[in-house]
Amino acid sequence: MKSRLNQLRSSRWGFLTLLVLLLWVKTLVAYFFEFSLGASDPLQYFLLIINPLGTSILLISLGMYIKSPRRAYTTATLIYILLAVLLIANVLYYREFSDFMTINTMLGSTKSVQGLSAGSLSLQPLDLIYFGDFIVVIGAYLVYGVVNLWRFINHQRLIWPHFGLHLDRRPVAYHRPTAATVIGLALFMFTMALSEANRPQLLTRTFDRTYIVKYLGLGPFTVYDALKTVRTNQVRSKADSASMDQILSYTKSHYAAPNANYYGVAKGKNLIVIHLESFQEFLLGMKIDGQEVTPFLNSLVKENNTLSFDNFFNQVGQGKTSDAENLLETSTFGLSTGSLFATLGTDNTFQAAPAILNQSAGYTTAVLHGGSGSFWNRDNTYKSLGYNYFFSNNYFYHSANMNTQYGIKDKLMLAESPKYLEHLQQPFYAKIITTSNHIPYTITSEDSDFPDAGTDDTTVNNYFKTAHYLDSALKEFFAYLKKSGLYDNSIIMLYGDHYGLSNDRNKTVAPLLGKNASNWTAYDNAQMQRVPLIINMKGLKGGVNHTYGGEVDVLPTILHLLGIDSQKYVEFGQDLLSPQHQQLVAFRDNDFVTERYTVINGKVYDNSTGAVADNLTATTKAQLKQDQHKVNKELRLSDRLNQQNLLRFYTPAGFTPVNSKSTDFDTSLQQVIQMEQNKGSATTSLYTQNNNQSTTNDYKTDAPELANHQDYITKFPASVRKQTRASGSSVSSSSSSSSSQNSVLEGK
Repeated sequence: MKSRLNQLRSSRWGFLTLLVLLLWVKTLVAYFFEFSLGASDPLQYFLLIINPLGTSILLISLGMYIKSPRRAYTTATLIYILLAVLLIANVLYYREFSDFMTINTMLGSTKSVQGLSAGSLSLQPLDLIYFGDFIVVIGAYLVYGVVNLWRFINHQRLIWPHFGLHLDRRPVAYHRPTAATVIGLALFMFTMALSEANRPQLLTRTFDRTYIVKYLGLGPFTVYDALKTVRTNQVRSKADSASMDQILSYTKSHYAAPNANYYGVAKGKNLIVIHLESFQEFLLGMKIDGQEVTPFLNSLVKENNTLSFDNFFNQVGQGKTSDAENLLETSTFGLSTGSLFATLGTDNTFQAAPAILNQSAGYTTAVLHGGSGSFWNRDNTYKSLGYNYFFSNNYFYHSANMNTQYGIKDKLMLAESPKYLEHLQQPFYAKIITTSNHIPYTITSEDSDFPDAGTDDTTVNNYFKTAHYLDSALKEFFAYLKKSGLYDNSIIMLYGDHYGLSNDRNKTVAPLLGKNASNWTAYDNAQMQRVPLIINMKGLKGGVNHTYGGEVDVLPTILHLLGIDSQKYVEFGQDLLSPQHQQLVAFRDNDFVTERYTVINGKVYDNSTGAVADNLTATTKAQLKQDQHKVNKELRLSDRLNQQNLLRFYTPAGFTPVNSKSTDFDTSLQQVIQMEQNKGSATTSLYTQNNNQSTTNDYKTDAPELANHQDYITKFPASVRKQTRASGSSVSSSSSSSSSQNSVLEGK
């Protein structure tokens, strides 16, 4: 054993092993004690443990290709130092921003350092692990340097520390550096394969920077981000203001004037948008064992003041939920590959709903989501869209029995939302993102006693149970809106973001829909892309609208209902209520649906029968060819607009491009309360309109997790409670005016 150790410390490979082990230990400490990577199963923990090794071996072994011993050791050491510095920089950055450093962040390193607080830069116990070897080496050389100065004066031989290591001057066998590279590459490819198995399309869809670090490591993430940045910059460098001309020509000619009967009917009202995760249209009205899957939504659709669309389609691509948000917020399409939010959301210029509503009608804008703010790069993209506040993750209570894979259960998240909504200045635009109805659709019998659908697929059976749970959560939320008075001054829109059951499960669902699985076709798959669009407001002229449309059409529709003309903005959608609305729905893969036909991979289906339309007239063929050309064109122009960031060259009259750098979501609660205080008697929040008493006690829920924790509804979590104290002494003094306010502002 001793001889082996001696051999290691006196060989190049021993030195390489030492550097790899040091970096591996530092990385694991950061993974498990600094970063919140969200490993949730044994395979993910295994990947966390092995993913630093492949990259470290691959890079550090490059020094072994150099024949000169000193240069080989020096090169390997420099590579180690660079990788260690990358790790340490990310640790410091993560402590402040809860995110990883991108290439753009590194290029703006001066601003990044200025953004670090004293707390993130102050020495912490774990820093001894990150800096320990550097401190020992530098300290030793300083001490020996002083000693050597004395020895030099006295003409003695200089000595330097070697820490038990010896320079290996032996020539290196030609195959050994290659072997090290192969081992590193094999480990990296093994990690990639396992990662792809656990999280398919990891790199193409770009869910979250955290995901890439968790599965592949910091080094691969940095390389991936660098390649993505270079590609984006190359595309953008070719763009100029003239590139906007064709897009402006198209969107102006594509504009559909508002319906006079609906234009401005919701002017000055709060806009509450509820994002129904993975919620498909066929769930409405459906029954399992005689029980309605969505009894509340069914009743809501039947109300006289509810407007719903039963031929409304999702138009998402690989970006799934983030694509749906982009479509609704900007009336542009997601990218052909990957997520626009994750790829371009941080730096792109947008003309999005939050900024338009804020600048045109004085709306306060906020998002409420019980999951990670970095997922789909929301924490950065929302700033670019123009949102004032983002209440995510830390703004909600969490525990093992409250969490879902992507946030917290819907009943809990909706129950906690009023304590933030009531402090927003009205009118406000609030988007609420639900998560319970997300694959794998896990739910306990305590949360839902809805009957099993009886198929052989547990995922399909649970889909109806989680949808029923979401429906029950919505019923509780609407009851609060009405009791608190918010309902009377709000327009509420609910929409399904994308399909919940993929095409390979549709045949399993077919019998439940009264269809024969053996006769299921591509046409049926296309029809399953319908999602709900429900708009409810007191006094609204309701009914079921059969117009064909998609998510890209929502923004102009909502703006017109609020009395804001959308004509000057770059939008690829049309007002669904406009008499000029063209009933042509483009899918991200260039297929499309019209009022009469569905075209999938060039095959035409008749919507009235679902059968292939064989005997088309020349006129119909010409029209469908024109429709296909239009679909191709608008997808191409939308991609060009976003990939080249062309909106930086076009600013509508009266609109100011968003300065995302001025927004800080980490203090959203503090800002909301300070705004409420600063406005004094001019404040328009529900809280102050209710005589400075909280409305949170109006919320009633049967969620078992809250049975003994009513304070979760009325009080802020400890993770953000300090923001109420930081907002000033007036908070605590006004809290004494009522026990309700005390319960919200002081917390448990």
